[in-house]
Amino acid sequence: MPKYYEDKEEDNRACAGVREDFKACILQHDCVVKEGKMPSECLQEGYCKALRITFFECKRSMLDTRSRFRGRKGY
Repeated sequence: MPKYYEDKEEDNRACAGVREDFKACILQHDCVVKEGKMPSECLQEGYCKALRITFFECKRSMLDTRSRFRGRKGY
């Protein structure tokens, strides 16, 4: 679920909630925090895979012409 804050600026871009959660997941993971690796390296190792797939599906649904009727995937 997306994290909501009162003092946060509103992001009106598509897939903003998924993007925020994906970013928080990868930046707070032990791979980045404790091991000091780059987030891109941790993504290649397969961390936060569920949010990565959800973000991909949300972005892909923006290009899908049927999404006019179904709405975007994600939150």
